[in-house]
Amino acid sequence: MRFDIMTLFPAAVDAMMQESILGRGQKKGLIDIHTHQIRDYTANKQNQVDDYPYGGGRGAVMQADPLWRCWSAVCDELGASAHTIYLSPCGSVFTQEKARQLLNYDNIILVCGHYEGIDQRFIDECVDEEISIGDFVLTGGELPAMMVADAVCRLVPGVLGDDVCFTDESHWDGLLEYPQYSRPDEWHGLRVPEVLLSGDHAKIARWRRKQSILRTLHCRPDLFYKLRFPYKTRAERKFIAELEEEDDGFKNRDPKNLDRSK
Repeated sequence: MRFDIMTLFPAAVDAMMQESILGRGQKKGLIDIHTHQIRDYTANKQNQVDDYPYGGGRGAVMQADPLWRCWSAVCDELGASAHTIYLSPCGSVFTQEKARQLLNYDNIILVCGHYEGIDQRFIDECVDEEISIGDFVLTGGELPAMMVADAVCRLVPGVLGDDVCFTDESHWDGLLEYPQYSRPDEWHGLRVPEVLLSGDHAKIARWRRKQSILRTLHCRPDLFYKLRFPYKTRAERKFIAELEEEDDGFKNRDPKNLDRSK
């Protein structure tokens, strides 16, 4: 899988994308991440990429032509057009589900904006979708682009040691991840939960599932109320009863948000 990142700061992006897990993934040939300096595609001696916005207003707007020239050069290098994403606060919010969807593309171009944004005509002609990483504004698109590339690349088979490295994490199945602990057994008077020291893998799995559900309820109730709990079998009903007994918040959850027909 290949990512091409169009940016005014390729060195900053390279410094992050070539390290750690993503760096090793590239050395293995599993993923390929390239950066492209937009200024190299200007048609003026000053390498100017921005100008005043039509209609007035503060700040500057990135011009369509250098963006288009850079995008065209990347497509020529690939031998085809690629799924093009503009990192924008106007886009749909990035999620784990979107990261999984983007795995379907062999080539993705990420466009990093700056200033007051980019000329809408480039968006209309070249961009397939706009993605935001949240309801806030940054000074540029580099951090969002790296976050999107990181989230997708780590799902490519072989980049992580095992699929469980991401299927057992927050958001994979709509839940937050359970609490994690490491050595020593006791730290500052706080002990690791005894079940994790028991060696009983079935009990550990059950504890982790409960903790994921309860953490989602208390930390992200917006996610919790999208969940649908099964009640088909006796074991499932017992599991839900245990959660109700162990946590008042779960016991008093709004039943209108739960689908008991499944």
